Amino acid sequence: MRAIVTSAGTLTLGTKTFRAALGRGGVRTDKREGDGATPQATLPLRKVLYRPDRGAPPSCAVPVAPIVPHDGWCDDPADPDYNRPVHLPIDASAESLWREDAVYDIIGVLGWNDSPVQPGRGSAIFLHVARDDFAPTEGCVALAADDLRQVLAMGLTEILVVTT
Repeated sequence: MRAIVTSAGTLTLGTKTFRAALGRGGVRTDKREGDGATPQATLPLRKVLYRPDRGAPPSCAVPVAPIVPHDGWCDDPADPDYNRPVHLPIDASAESLWREDAVYDIIGVLGWNDSPVQPGRGSAIFLHVARDDFAPTEGCVALAADDLRQVLAMGLTEILVVTT
């Protein structure tokens, strides 16, 4: 099932609309690493990761897997593992998926720059838990935790990000 995400900060799936946080760099067709933008594109939901010590696996239409403390995601365009999951620590730049805050308690891995990976085109574009104040993301789409679980349970399989 496809959701539509607007640059105005909403995600609509079926007849339900949810508040969404988007990238601090806005929505862009020319997404680049580090620009903070959410890509304007159709983004398939590849899989869902979750932190098992903070909740049950979400119900969803795609594969689900737990994360562990050494899980990360490479964001170094010069590294062969760019825009791929990695086991930390590594010599290249990578972010930890096991965070102190709740932002990555549920992570929907979105299909951006992954088939094939192009260095510098952007990495780690996720659907994840929003901060309480819905502060902008680094390029991801974020929802309140309960809304994210609901959207996944409704059968989400892709997101179409559009400008309004």
